[in-house]
Amino acid sequence: MPFERHTAGALEYYTAPVIEMPHAFTTRLGGVSSGHLESLNLSIRRGDTEENVRENWNRLQKATGLHLEKAVYARQIHSNLVHVATSADAQAPWLEPRFECDGFVTNEPGLPVIIFMADCLPVLLCDKQNGVVAAVHCGWRSSVADILGNAVQKMRSLGAKPEAISAAIGPGIGKCCFEVGPEVVKAAESLLKADISDLVRKGEGDRAFLDLKSVNAKRLEQLGLDPKRIAVSDLCTMCHPDVFWSHRKTNGHRGVQAAIIEI
Repeated sequence: MPFERHTAGALEYYTAPVIEMPHAFTTRLGGVSSGHLESLNLSIRRGDTEENVRENWNRLQKATGLHLEKAVYARQIHSNLVHVATSADAQAPWLEPRFECDGFVTNEPGLPVIIFMADCLPVLLCDKQNGVVAAVHCGWRSSVADILGNAVQKMRSLGAKPEAISAAIGPGIGKCCFEVGPEVVKAAESLLKADISDLVRKGEGDRAFLDLKSVNAKRLEQLGLDPKRIAVSDLCTMCHPDVFWSHRKTNGHRGVQAAIIEI
């Protein structure tokens, strides 16, 4: 299911038509940051100046129409923790985060929830009918710890119905590049309680290349989502370091992009 690319001058971002609420998956393009953070770095925690990060967020707001003066976001810790966000949690997105978790759900209109990434998978969830959204940071540790299960459960606690939830798994490291050890494959298999040999390509020795996007898509199906409502981006961040931040490609010398959704 295709994603749509949008441009506003040099700034680029993506949306998924399956998500029927305002949202965006950002790229590294169109900002004012410099050096190894060039150009649309969206986190103060990468060594950028507050002035640069604020201007990058302002440019993103103008381009997308999202309400980004205040938002809810976290210091992400590769956990399965999901926070139910309210307006009391919001602050300007260029400040130090107030939370430690890897996902947010909310049913409050006009409250953007944000997760950051630079290879890990961004997953946005939306139940337009019942007015609930989520943003989830799905690195492999969070994925195998069933962060999506926690996110869907918290969405249900706010009135969402799994069969009404749409999901978009955005640009992130692809099966072409996500090289892992056997413990990661085993953990993904344990999560799904199924054979995943079709999602694994053998590498050298005991290494393998894992299709983490499909692991998460299958988990969403297990949680009751309609496969027709699940969109998966085919863009790999490690293959396209000119467009996206990639932690593996740069050995950690990078900024961050974001996935954002609001009601």
